[in-house]
Amino acid sequence: TPLLKALNSVNKAATAVCGYFDKNVKHVYSYLGWEQEYFLVDESLYAARPDLVLTGRTLMGHESAKNQQLEDHYFGAIPSRVEAFMQDLEIECHMLGIPVKTCHNEVAPNQFEVAPIFEETNLANDHNLLLMSVMREVARRHNFRVLLHEKPFKGVNGSGKHNNWSLCTDTGINLFSPAKTAEGNMLFLTFIVNVLMMVYKNQDLLRASIVSAGNSHRLGANEAPPAILSIFLGRHLSHMLDEVVARLNDAELTPDEKKALQLGIGRIPAILQDNTDRNRTSPFAFTGNRFEFRAAGSSANCAASMIVINAAMAHQLNEFKTQIDKLVNGGMEQEEALYKVLKETIIASQNIRFEGDGYSEEWKAEAARRGLTNICHVPEAILKFNDEQSRAVLIGEKIFNENELFCRIEVELEKFTKKVQIESRVLGDLAINHIVPTAVIYQNRLLENLRGLKEIFSTEEYEELTEDRKNLVREIQNRILAIKKAVHNMTEARKVANHLGSQVEKAFSYEEQVRPYLEEIRDHIDHLELEIDDEIWPLPKYRELLFTK
Repeated sequence: TPLLKALNSVNKAATAVCGYFDKNVKHVYSYLGWEQEYFLVDESLYAARPDLVLTGRTLMGHESAKNQQLEDHYFGAIPSRVEAFMQDLEIECHMLGIPVKTCHNEVAPNQFEVAPIFEETNLANDHNLLLMSVMREVARRHNFRVLLHEKPFKGVNGSGKHNNWSLCTDTGINLFSPAKTAEGNMLFLTFIVNVLMMVYKNQDLLRASIVSAGNSHRLGANEAPPAILSIFLGRHLSHMLDEVVARLNDAELTPDEKKALQLGIGRIPAILQDNTDRNRTSPFAFTGNRFEFRAAGSSANCAASMIVINAAMAHQLNEFKTQIDKLVNGGMEQEEALYKVLKETIIASQNIRFEGDGYSEEWKAEAARRGLTNICHVPEAILKFNDEQSRAVLIGEKIFNENELFCRIEVELEKFTKKVQIESRVLGDLAINHIVPTAVIYQNRLLENLRGLKEIFSTEEYEELTEDRKNLVREIQNRILAIKKAVHNMTEARKVANHLGSQVEKAFSYEEQVRPYLEEIRDHIDHLELEIDDEIWPLPKYRELLFTK
């Protein structure tokens, strides 16, 4: 229902703005093309990993010596067993009316992607939800399990769900696609500039729409966009916007002269012929005739981000139209009013435009100077649903009422809390009941070996020959003690968090007091994995999970 409301809002707002250029436009449709990334794991190995079964991700596991360094999986042939699964999935999808178009390898080993033809947003969203269900069923027939967690394996690429979004009129015009006429390109420019302003003003709301316990492991990593929202337009289009501002700043030009210049817009089709996105680090990128929102996680419901994007775009277009109409009612020509507001909007939103490396530390510092937010704290990001700008969009556009917005925030906070709670309980159980006993068994083997060597060699030879094993025994013991202490402290922190009053307090406590122990415990376990005899290690390792053929 909120998605349908958002689609209705953007239709009304976009149709009204289109009226400045083409009175024949009676309806504007929102289109969505999602790209679903996922991992496949052999079912028998999956069943032997309680953390995968219960949380969807590996809570421990040292990196494989070979993972994705050579990118040989990405560029290689699809494994025959996986290809059989993909063909079966395509048939099932087409029987259900899901227009699956592409299936291919992704960068990480055992990672793949499926994507359909673009559809109207509401239908595309339904089809994606249905697809995720069908994927699980079909995978079981091929003795696979599908992993839709955003970061099931540490050290290799996580999985996203890129949302390719566009707006199209009932007259057949893609509003994000360059036209062949100056007037058509003014329409194109108007909508591009309003997208810039929409993202700039609603960066916190956009982030809130995609943040989750799972996606927080992926965002900002080496393959995913950072938590900082920015837009990549491409060098040519960015230069065009700067040129528009420069020309409109020329006070000596009359409105007719400005119109005659066509603002340089007549050249847009030529320079955008091959404007494919060269910057894969951008969370919100213009890709020739659409915007690609890459920050959404692979397990997400597309509706979460599509509600926000379409509602925020509607709100921005309504404000844009209000500004135009106010100037026109004050006696200014409509065309001159358009030029004036476009120029002001381009200037006001320029901080959101970024063409460089979104992963770099330099960008974090630059983004801070620009006033762009970088919120990696999940509960804090969720609470941005309730700030002034977000409320102006979600309540102002009548997507939610007060109670509905409050409930959505409560649900998201509770969902985050429970997922971290489950992960901490699962890791504590595995650490104490699987890893520590295995470490003790191996430690006893070493001690038995040391006793045997002591019987054979002289004291001087014994000390020289056994130094490495004694150090290993000492290290294993230190890690056992550290694991037990961390599990105890994590359990106590969880107890404190569970007795807090509000959902906000619980979520903040789980983020700040419980979650850090997950990485601390994992670090000790991952070191033990490298030190303990492979024969007795109780869980399948990354080299087995990631390279199933």
